Amino acid sequence: MAQKSFRKSQLVAFNNAAAGHDGVLSDRTGAVVVKPCCQAEIDFYQSTAAHPLLLPFIPTYIGTLALNSDPEIVSALTSTAGAKPLDADQATPIVDAPPALSHAPVVEKAWAPSNGGKITTDLAIVLENVTAPFKKPNILDVKLGARLWDDEAPPAKRAKLDKVAEETTSKPLGFRIAGMRTWQGQATDMDGKTNGLSEDGYKLYDKNYGRQFSASTVRQGFEDFFFLEKAAVAKGSLRKVINRFLEDLEALKLVLKREESRMYSASLLFVYEGDPEALKDAFLAEKEEDAGTTSNETHEESDEEDEPKPAVQALKLIDFAHAQWTPGQGRDENLLHGLGHVIDVLEGLVVPK
Repeated sequence: MAQKSFRKSQLVAFNNAAAGHDGVLSDRTGAVVVKPCCQAEIDFYQSTAAHPLLLPFIPTYIGTLALNSDPEIVSALTSTAGAKPLDADQATPIVDAPPALSHAPVVEKAWAPSNGGKITTDLAIVLENVTAPFKKPNILDVKLGARLWDDEAPPAKRAKLDKVAEETTSKPLGFRIAGMRTWQGQATDMDGKTNGLSEDGYKLYDKNYGRQFSASTVRQGFEDFFFLEKAAVAKGSLRKVINRFLEDLEALKLVLKREESRMYSASLLFVYEGDPEALKDAFLAEKEEDAGTTSNETHEESDEEDEPKPAVQALKLIDFAHAQWTPGQGRDENLLHGLGHVIDVLEGLVVPK
């Protein structure tokens, strides 16, 4: 398998996270995400190879990095995420993984940015960037579970998370909106005002946004995610997008019903194309591919540019710092409870009020 090497200058801050901790990085092609994590999350990702039914519903696992003070080089990202070749001279040697984990190279030395203590671990996991195929990805992070702590959590943390659950939709519905990013089009209006948007035209919603909702009002959060006033996608296209999410959620639910696991504080990551024209192109590309009418010229250009195919939407289950397989203990009702209520809300969005 081909290997990629990255210097310090070839890693950049990852700006497409809707929620979670700071300090997440990406390579300059945007093909991968480098996320600081704990050993438990690495162990869980490595163990998913034995659970093939779940693999389509989680980000592709590329490998791991050991974060330390080496200022020069981050090496050994694999090409499985579709990254373009970059300079690879003077790369740090790769530590061979055990045979069972040969698909997951481990890096001996890597660089950790000194940016205000955002990274508090020596470990990072390298995953596919789920948002890479999108021109203007709209992103929603939904944290699942009424219980948010695992068995190893100390009493103080349990009490804190239980309080959060009680005060939000986590307790009654088994989920809450953890954050989102929606593309609004122009970053400034006619008068040059940003209207609270980011430089690239996104409206950002932090964790406090989702905590304001009750079980009876949380639908509004999903409406804010899908039905935008600016850069609005046609309602007919949005219904198609939402129905696809529903199909994926139902398929994920069937998989989780067959697995025996506990995934505390895991999240659902929703991504769909927020640029109306790009979304039209993505639907058209799918139609042409299904009909077998895509021209050879288009294929050649795509291969030459090595760009990901345009995507309509994607759904992934993420954040496995508190996840493990639990043979003999039955399915994860805590997770399924929240998943079911998310399905209920989305079904309400495609049915006229």
